[in-house]
Amino acid sequence: MSDIETELSEYILTQIVKRPKHQLDKDTPLISSGLIDSFHLVDLAIFIEEKFGVRIDDSELNADTFDTVPQLSALIRQRQG
Repeated sequence: MSDIETELSEYILTQIVKRPKHQLDKDTPLISSGLIDSFHLVDLAIFIEEKFGVRIDDSELNADTFDTVPQLSALIRQRQG
């Protein structure tokens, strides 16, 4: 797991799911499984923007781009350049 994926997983587990001892697999669906709802999705986007200095467009807040930690990590790395 990359540093970005680790930080994302830790945030999701501690701040959103509130189960810090739980593990997220790389294929764990975040949105399509209901693990993250629309309110928490916005919180996650704000965290990503502040932590990693990238802009997330509202149209990207969906299961196509945000459904797994590796998808999120790839989006962040792409935006960071």
